[in-house]
Amino acid sequence: MSMPRPFSPGASLDDASRGEGDVNVSHRRTAWQARHLDPQTMRWLRCDEAAFLRQSLSTPCLNVLAGARGSHITDLAGREFLDFHGNSVHQAGFAHPRIVQAIKDQLDVLSFCPRRYTCRPAVLLAEKLASLAPEPLGKVLLAPGGTTAVGMALKLARLATGRHKTVSMWDSFHGAGLDTVSVGGEALFRSGIGPLLPGTEHVPPADPEHCVFDDTGDCARCGLKCARYLAYVLEKEGDVAAVVAEPVRATAVNPPPEGYWKAVREACDRHGVLLILDETAVGMARTGRFFAFERYGIVPDMVTLGKGLGGGIIPLAALIARRDLDVCSHVALGHYTHEKNPVGCAAGLATIAVIEEERLTERAETMGAYALGRLEAICARWPFLSRPRGVGLALAVSADCPDRAEAILYGCLSRGLSFKTSHGNILTLTPPLNIDKADLDRALDMLDAAAGEAA
Repeated sequence: MSMPRPFSPGASLDDASRGEGDVNVSHRRTAWQARHLDPQTMRWLRCDEAAFLRQSLSTPCLNVLAGARGSHITDLAGREFLDFHGNSVHQAGFAHPRIVQAIKDQLDVLSFCPRRYTCRPAVLLAEKLASLAPEPLGKVLLAPGGTTAVGMALKLARLATGRHKTVSMWDSFHGAGLDTVSVGGEALFRSGIGPLLPGTEHVPPADPEHCVFDDTGDCARCGLKCARYLAYVLEKEGDVAAVVAEPVRATAVNPPPEGYWKAVREACDRHGVLLILDETAVGMARTGRFFAFERYGIVPDMVTLGKGLGGGIIPLAALIARRDLDVCSHVALGHYTHEKNPVGCAAGLATIAVIEEERLTERAETMGAYALGRLEAICARWPFLSRPRGVGLALAVSADCPDRAEAILYGCLSRGLSFKTSHGNILTLTPPLNIDKADLDRALDMLDAAAGEAA
């Protein structure tokens, strides 16, 4: 069976535009803008493109926002959209009053903590994260973004093991820095960059839809060849420091086959390899567990959190590592200017409090099951949609082709629903965990109607 395009390290930039996010330039986007955007909005879009360096996935922008609250975003013309994209930051919705108030209160007390000092919000956040993580996880470093958190994990793995090689997945994403694109597997972020980090080996991910080992996608029949192949690479390389992976591929929402992570964990233990799980996009209760890895009966050696940790307001990420990996007091793993930013830490503490007190972890599980049932019904009605899947409130369906997926996206935007298209044909839905059931139903009704229009 030939290697599918998303896994190919030699994919062209045209292929890559069908990767991590939406296609920026298309006739449908141009038509949608002409139909829905007013002259003032178009003027701001032109100013945006003139002011910023252009890059794929960011320019040209689709629209101009003026507000974001709860499950909704509002554009400059006052049009509201239910936001099922959110860049995975809006577990508690946008501008949650408790998080906003915590930030305002902290600004009045201590707005910044220079390096060399610590502050109470930072210590309290680190203690809280350690208390939520299962043993032997328990030591924390904070960072201003998920990319930097993954970078710190890579440094720690090298120093703790004395090795530098990593094994990660084609089609994965771990951030846009040079170190993280080296371990990532998205062509869009790697192509044309030049030499990457040495020793960054890649293996096919566990994805039954595009399985490169068994064209039936029958994981039980093939005996988890994907996990066995990864173990084979660890054995043959012999000096790998870490396996780096997302527990669930965020943009495609591909739940791993049963037993996959236990097999990977066992292989890492057998070969003295650290397991780093990047939960930047799928952690913080999104999957119906605070940590996504809790669903799979394993504990990694390190886990990273980000995106939603700052409440969708302050950039904030964290690395949580095994206690016995605290072996690097002689070097700087991060030492970032905003590492212990008291305002960001106050936002993080308030976000976790909202998740706990509003029981958003449990809500993601129950509302996710309900939404998945509705997606299954929609797919049954429209045969060009298939593989409805979900892990908590990370949901996706696959369209039969990129053109159909794009037609559904713009049909939904016209009706007031925003979401992400990934890998060309995947509709990825990540609503806030506290979304009203009525809004959830309304969004799925819009998806159903747009699919009917696309038919």
